[in-house]
Formats: sequence, structure tokens, C-alpha cells
Amino acid sequence: MEKKKTQAFDYSLDFKKTDFRQHPELYRPGVGEQGVLLVEPYKSEILPHWRFKTPAIAEDSAKKIFELFQQYLAQQDFVGADMARKFLQMGFTRARRYANYKGGRKYAQIQSKDTTILPYPYSSGSQYKGNPVNTRQSDADTNEKAQAAAIFKEYWTKAKSNPEYLHLRDIFLQKYT
Repeated sequence: MEKKKTQAFDYSLDFKKTDFRQHPELYRPGVGEQGVLLVEPYKSEILPHWRFKTPAIAEDSAKKIFELFQQYLAQQDFVGADMARKFLQMGFTRARRYANYKGGRKYAQIQSKDTTILPYPYSSGSQYKGNPVNTRQSDADTNEKAQAAAIFKEYWTKAKSNPEYLHLRDIFLQKYT
């Protein structure tokens, strides 16, 4: 059976005026964390709980976001569940970046010749992408941020492989894409 392609995340929408709970047909899962800081009202519901400074804070945060994920599933709200999954994924990726690089900065901050910067959300990443990569921290596999990342990864893995989530995702994709 061929997997149906996910439509790309639509950055052309007016995110300040769009309520994705009322209009789930406008939502596209996209790839990875796309739209995680744009899709309302979910961003406002989940973002206040998203923290990864220490392993203890990350545990509380990931647990709360996973509880929200489960609540969205119980309400048959795929968009909410997908947004919670994205926040768990973002907890992992951001904590890993801070584990790897002091201050979370992967690239050296020197101006390169081509510094065309598009405004968020259209940015292609760091304006310093292409610059030399900063040195990875020697304790990147064991430091506090690495431990926080592992906590988020555990919850993210549970979320993205949850049978009810996968079922709702299939229904959503069939209905709206």
C-alpha cells in the first residue's frame, strides 16, 4: 500500500486570525515541527508548559504536554494532538542543540557574503547557516540538556507511535488532503 503524501504546511494563512480548532480543514501536518509556534489556539495552550532547562523541569514539561496530547486524542482532536506531538519533538531537538553547543548556537556568528534573511516563518534557518560549525561540547551526551532531550524523546516517541494518534492522522489525511 502506497503511503499518501502529506501536504506541505501552508505558511500563507493568516495565523493571527485563524482558529484551527474551528477550522481543522486548514491545518496541514507538514514535516517535523512546522507551524508549532503558529497554530492557534493550540500554541497558546501548550507553549506555557514547554520547558527544558533541567531534567526535572523537562520531565514536568513533557509529562504535562503528553497529558494534553492524550486529552486531544480523547476529544478526537487530531490537530491538537499533532501540535502536542510537535512540541514534544521540539523539546527534544532544542534540548539536543543546547546539549551539543554552548548557548544553543550551532554556527559561528560571523557575517557571510549571502545574508539574505527572510522573516519568520519563511526563514530557511539560521542566518549563519553555512558558517563554520561551533565545537560540540565535550559532555554533550551526558549534560543536563542531553538528559532533558532524552526525556522529551521518550514522550515524543510514545506520542508519534500512539495507535489512536496514527488512526486519527490517517482519517485526517484522507479527509483533508
